[in-house]
Amino acid sequence: MTRKNLGSRVDRRKFLKGVAVAGAAGTVNPQIATATTAAEAAPAHLPSALPPTAHTIAAETGTSQVEVSRIGGIAGSDFMVDVIKTLDIKYMPANCASSYRGIHESLINYGGNKMPEFLTCTHEESAIGMAHGYFKVTGKPLMSLCHGTVGLQHATMGIYNAWCDRVPVIVMGGNDLDAAHRPPGVPTFHSAQDINALVRDFTKWDDTPVSLQHFAQSFVRAYKIAMTAPYGPVMISLDAGLQQQPIHNNGEELYVPRYKPTSPPQGETGAVKEAARLLANAQNPVIVVDRAARTENGVGLLVQLAEALQARVIDMGGRMNFPKTHHLGAPVTAVNNADVIIGMELSDFWGVVNSYIDNGEHGIGINRSKIRSDTKLISISSVELNTKANYQDFQRFQSVDVSMAADAEATLPALIEAVKSAIPNDHKAEIERRSEAAKKARAEGRARTLQLAALAWDASPISTARLVMETWGQIKNLDWSLVSSSGNVSNWPNRLWPIEKYHHWLGGSGGYGVGYGAPASIGAALANRDLGRFSVSIQSDGDLMYAPGVLWTAAKHKIPLLAVMHNNRGYHQELMHVQRLSSFRNRVANLGNDMGPIGTSIMNPDIEYHKFAESMGWWAKGPIKDPAEVGPAIKEAVAVVKSGQPALVNVWTQPR
Repeated sequence: MTRKNLGSRVDRRKFLKGVAVAGAAGTVNPQIATATTAAEAAPAHLPSALPPTAHTIAAETGTSQVEVSRIGGIAGSDFMVDVIKTLDIKYMPANCASSYRGIHESLINYGGNKMPEFLTCTHEESAIGMAHGYFKVTGKPLMSLCHGTVGLQHATMGIYNAWCDRVPVIVMGGNDLDAAHRPPGVPTFHSAQDINALVRDFTKWDDTPVSLQHFAQSFVRAYKIAMTAPYGPVMISLDAGLQQQPIHNNGEELYVPRYKPTSPPQGETGAVKEAARLLANAQNPVIVVDRAARTENGVGLLVQLAEALQARVIDMGGRMNFPKTHHLGAPVTAVNNADVIIGMELSDFWGVVNSYIDNGEHGIGINRSKIRSDTKLISISSVELNTKANYQDFQRFQSVDVSMAADAEATLPALIEAVKSAIPNDHKAEIERRSEAAKKARAEGRARTLQLAALAWDASPISTARLVMETWGQIKNLDWSLVSSSGNVSNWPNRLWPIEKYHHWLGGSGGYGVGYGAPASIGAALANRDLGRFSVSIQSDGDLMYAPGVLWTAAKHKIPLLAVMHNNRGYHQELMHVQRLSSFRNRVANLGNDMGPIGTSIMNPDIEYHKFAESMGWWAKGPIKDPAEVGPAIKEAVAVVKSGQPALVNVWTQPR
């Protein structure tokens, strides 16, 4: 040992002694209190970057070593894992945290990291988004864990999206409730009397269990409530002490309550018959659906109702409710001449039958009715059973003639039978004529759509229609699932692709929260991986940059997904808002140039998403600026995804 090294060692001893006198031994992690570290085993002349253990401090300072007791009996969080496993929750996307370390340890050791399997996420909003997308493929909820006040605040946007989209997510937040025993400093900053208050306005139910048996009842109840229509997220605050303390039976045997699903609410018989009478006798009935189909069976039921009436169907896109290739599919303008309109699980009935023009005189919007004054309106919506006051996701109030607070899919079988019975014999010829008119309108609309899609086909940056169709050309022979929102590319997939099966299109975010697309796509791709399907996402640039670490989660857990970047280098909707308002205020004429890109563009420097994805473990290619190169690049990416890896193609596109 050199003198220099000897001097360093003496200085370290003095430092350790000072720390020990100050009570450092009391802050040592009990898990490593008696362990021999790599630093201790190494030769003395090698410096260590690891913090000294209690054993090291005692050996080098001569102070006594503090003995740390081990837990006796069975940890409370082991029983919590027993409860969770009864509900067959397959995955748990989460960002790790100290406030739930007890159940974390039990899940991976006692529970074997299976059912659920821990999926490592780098942001809580990403974890909730993954659970959101996963449910829309499988119809089965996932759970996620959040850290006290700060982790839950990160998760809130994802939870709000799930609330607006009627998606069940089981959220548990770690919290140190007992102020007399919780650690000071950071753990106390991250604790609250009631962390559930952060999300109470946009969850269906919440609880704070104070005993293990209370937890068992709460968790099963939470799952049951989340999975009862209308679906929605639920929240449980999980005390750190309850997780870590050993089980004390006190003469009471712990048990896990049995879960039995709740039957979805159905429309009242009299209301169903009245709705059927109106529809059967209508000259021009129109069906409008948003989240009406919960399953593939729901799609089939809607087809049956539409064909029985030969009624046009407007699909608002909250789910894949109705096949895009069916001749009865219609644009939103079909409501204009309807004499009876039935809305099923609509998020905004008012918006369906009224128009709103922003930036009216004095900054006040202009409202106009889109329907006839004598049009009869029917509503079937389970959301009426779960409406809260604060957040305005329930939209404007719309008066209707027949209102059923019921689940649309559960009500459809009775409604179909009632409609068939109510159709007058002399009305059947009229129904057949509606069929021919719908086929003609469908063909004309399809021709117009194809003409519009062909515009700027060879342009650079690449048109969104070409981006979408080049993607389709490479996946059309696969069992594919479009797992991302498509509104950011002018809704071209829904306008051009033969979307016919429930898993072909998963709908939007619900709350329109930017940052949903990437994690929800990866959660859906996880579900499709297990089902043997191919997942594709049209990924917008601004959305990806909210929590891009979810790309690493996909690579880490081998989740295959084709992400085709709609890289328009800006927040284009906000750009249009600023430009429109500038025009309304006569700003553009005065300034002589467009200031809209200020605060809305994502350029200078341009983000190289392909390199970004590569750094996270993805196969990637780009930037693609020549439209002739888009198809070949996507073809390469498809082969990579089929091998089991995620792949990203960075395409420079037109704004919309």
